[in-house]
Amino acid sequence: MKSIVALQDVVTPWSDGLEPSDAELDAIEREMPLIQARVELLDAQITVLDRTPSVLDERRIRRARDRVLAARWDLTNQAATGMAGGAA
Repeated sequence: MKSIVALQDVVTPWSDGLEPSDAELDAIEREMPLIQARVELLDAQITVLDRTPSVLDERRIRRARDRVLAARWDLTNQAATGMAGGAA
């Protein structure tokens, strides 16, 4: 059996410039509560994919949606106060 290997160079060569900048890492850190809330919502939705949701499942999904909305609200307010010129 023959192995298949790439005969061409990588299209995008690896460079040190591919690392996230400090500003990008700060943005990810600010958005982390929203990311975690979305993961919790997705987890709750995946749980009920193959069965009828129970009352507890519906409550879990509703609470997860509420956490996503709250995290979005907080992130939007932080962005609005930051854009207003105040050092938050």
